Formats: sequence, C-alpha cells, structure tokens
Amino acid sequence: MKIIDLHSKVWSGLQARRKQLPHALLLVGQKGLGKYELARRFAASLLCESPTIDGLACGKCLACNWFEQGNHPDFRLLQPDALGEEAEVEDGKKKPSQQITIDQVRGLDEFFNIGTHRGGLRIILVNPTEAMNRSTANSLLKTLEEPAPDTLFLMISSEPMRLLPTIRSRCQAVPIPVPSMKLAEKVLADEGVAQAERWLAMAGGSPGLAMELAKSSQGAWLELLTARLSAGRKCDPLSIAAELEKAVKDSKGKVGLKHVTEALQKWLIDLTLAKNGLSVRYFLPQQSIISGLADMIPAARLIQSYRALITRRQEAEQPLNARLFLESLLLDYRALFAN
Repeated sequence: MKIIDLHSKVWSGLQARRKQLPHALLLVGQKGLGKYELARRFAASLLCESPTIDGLACGKCLACNWFEQGNHPDFRLLQPDALGEEAEVEDGKKKPSQQITIDQVRGLDEFFNIGTHRGGLRIILVNPTEAMNRSTANSLLKTLEEPAPDTLFLMISSEPMRLLPTIRSRCQAVPIPVPSMKLAEKVLADEGVAQAERWLAMAGGSPGLAMELAKSSQGAWLELLTARLSAGRKCDPLSIAAELEKAVKDSKGKVGLKHVTEALQKWLIDLTLAKNGLSVRYFLPQQSIISGLADMIPAARLIQSYRALITRRQEAEQPLNARLFLESLLLDYRALFAN
C-alpha cells in the first residue's frame, strides 16, 4: 500500500495548499506513520514539471529524475548523518551523528543565494526537526523568521513539544493521524508481517514502526526486556543493564538508549492502565502479568516514575555512559515494588 493511500485525506489537504503555500509546514504525528515519505512525495510533486491530476510527481521529467537521484538543485535535506543510507557503524570508527548540525543549517545560506531552477520553488526538508541542539535550533529559527522568497520548509516531528515554541509558531501544523486498525493491519499483511495486532499495539498503531519492530533486531531485545521487567521486584537491574548494553552495541546503531527508555515508558503506561482496571495498550501478550504487577505498586509512585522517565528520555539523546544509564533506569523500576 502506498503512503498516499494510507494518508489520502492528508494528501488532499496538502494539494489544496499548492496555490498558496506558507513558508513552513510542520508534519506532526507519532513515529512510524510515514511522515518523511509523505513529505518527500509532496516535495517531489511541487518540483515536478508535469504532476498528475492527483498531484503526484510524474516520475519522468528532468526535475523528477534529479529528485530521485538526490541532486535536484532546488531541494535540500537536513537530517542527522545516522539516518543516511551509509550510516552503518563500523568497529573502531566514529559513530555517525544523531543530530542535525549547525553547519548543515548554516550551509543553507549558499543555497538561498543561488537562483532557483527555472524560477521555481526551493524546498528544505528537515527530518526530524527535534534532532537539534539549542544553538542549531536558534540558527534555523533565524532563517524561519526571515524566509527567502519562493522557499518552503517541510519539517517533520514526532515530538513537537521538544521544539522551540518560536519554531512551532512559525509553522503551519499538518497532523498525521494514526490509520484505522483495519488499514494498518492490511499494510503489515501486504509486507508479510505475522502477529500484526501484537506489533501494532507495541507501535501505538503506527504501521511503519510495527514493521520495523517485527523485522529488525529490535524484536529480540524487546522480548528480552519484557521478560526481565515481568519479574517485577525479583528483577536484577545490573544483569539486565549488561544484557541491554550488549544488545545496543550489537545493533550497530539501530537500537539506542532512547529506544530502551521509550519501551520502559510504554511499560509504565500499561502498568498505569492496569492499575485503573483498564486493558493494556502496548504489551498485549503480557496483560495478565502487567495486571499482577500493577497491584503491587502505589498509583502515585507510577505517576512519579513516568514523569522521571520523560526527563530520562531527553538525557538518552546525549553522550553518556550507557551501562550506568541503563542501571539507573532499571534500579528505579525495581524501586517501584519497594514495600
């Protein structure tokens, strides 16, 4: 299933803006919904010399050829090196950056000073917008405050509240909704993914993230984590941290501390739901285990722990000692069950 079919209403809304584009659109929605692919398709259609009646790029003109080859003169992609096609981490070599750098943003000055191809539109795709430190974000903000003519920023975010409020205020938001379960299950079925309901639950309904979890090495470490968390007060934080650290290293950059932290956040959400007599949202096979664990934890303690994890999620983006970080996370988890 094509991304346009998955988000047909959003696509129609984007096409309706073609005649009067703002200088910045912010596509927001949870991970795995196809925001990046949707933005790329929209950029390609805007640069295309002969778009179809549905607004799709024709795929045949010179502009489309340039775009597919990654060298269209009026298009720039700002994203961390770690998201690039050649981001595989080799032993002994420096890890690719997880952040958009200030040099990347400053490099736009030259881009703006060059005339556009055939007097058309220039487009900058930022993916994801939250992958910037404050200095880089402020540099981008200056560009947004004084946009060059005939320029469109297509910005993507799964965590819009991490963006500077001044950046959010200068963009028109385009919400990307979670598709219906029926539609999402069809996407996974078309890709040959078994246990679609389980993986979609883990992914919060996002088909892309569900496929990533099901097909990648993430499935293995998630199984490990859920098995260890299921032990509750009997879990061994230090040994679990060692196992998870190895999984992170073995993934060669595909699994990070942020993924572990996010999984623990989802586990706490399910504990909170179970504490209130509700069905779990993410870890469906562990419903009965989670319900039993929730009975052992005071509700107030769950809320405090989840709030602390929000801060930990931000810390996970920064260089730190992975083992100590994981040990601290898991010691806090075991402390939930203290008498």
